[in-house]
Amino acid sequence: MQMNKKLVSVLLKLLPLISFVVPLVVLYSLEPASFEATWKGRTYHLFFAWLILLETILNWENLQPLLKLKTVRFVAFAIALSLPTTYVVLTNCYGFNAVILDLSRKTSIPWVDQMVLSYEYLVFTVFLAAIVLLEYGMRNLGNFAISTLFSGTIGAIYTIDNLYPFGRFAPFQLIVPTTTMLAANVLSLMGYSTTLGSITNPAYGSMPYLAIRDSLGRSTGFGVAWPCSGVESLLIYTVTILLFLKNSAIPWAHRIVYFTIGAVVTYVINVMRIVTIFLISINTGGGNTLPTQEFHNYYGQLYSIIWIISYPLLIIVVQLLRNRIKI
Repeated sequence: MQMNKKLVSVLLKLLPLISFVVPLVVLYSLEPASFEATWKGRTYHLFFAWLILLETILNWENLQPLLKLKTVRFVAFAIALSLPTTYVVLTNCYGFNAVILDLSRKTSIPWVDQMVLSYEYLVFTVFLAAIVLLEYGMRNLGNFAISTLFSGTIGAIYTIDNLYPFGRFAPFQLIVPTTTMLAANVLSLMGYSTTLGSITNPAYGSMPYLAIRDSLGRSTGFGVAWPCSGVESLLIYTVTILLFLKNSAIPWAHRIVYFTIGAVVTYVINVMRIVTIFLISINTGGGNTLPTQEFHNYYGQLYSIIWIISYPLLIIVVQLLRNRIKI
């Protein structure tokens, strides 16, 4: 009997994760290629699920379900658990995506076709918040703040890019010239001849333009917009690390140091990502080659996300070592 109670308790705590694993499996079976892209793809859903699992484990003892059989709350919780899968089935198998596209077209969104994915991230955010709220109450909603805001941030960033493609969203474009200049400096140190300029397009706005040439006469060049410069990585980092530090017992002085170090590393990774894109392009024929696209759409952003997800764990290890040294 005691063993059954423990199994039920474990299952209840894992239900929020399971409720998203099922629709992700469905999505993968329908569109496996969509999980092969970080930018405007579904790879971030995997990190979303990982964060739910991580927050469940870290808060295991504090998570006490408020559910009782045959109550309105229990029924509402059961319905909430089914919503992610129901949404995925309706949108992908019963034409609900067409409704989303029609609504988007009526609002004159430039990149209408991308809105389905943006809504998916935002809807998953709302569903997770509802599931946690019903299972654990308002008091424990903060225990899943990182995973919730991670998905919400991705959805918001994608939506902004769909509304204001490339350089049209000025607040995000502010740091791009500096990032591009630093990338140009790194490439210069590596022996490439670099030329910095700008391009302006009525549809896409103004963007820095970087061109490079090597000693063999090969060249390549790209306009750099805020999605390419890693602004989304800095936003995701800021949300993730602030929530992590807020819920920790780390002294404020140490929190400031940890945040600053992590931000610098995240920014440097973004600069090196641009450098790598140019190196791949110039060594594979120049321009937007297939290897360049693959790195831009998947591997490049994966660098930043792996760092952002790993950094809180690194901080925990450092704090444990500091405490041992004090003892």
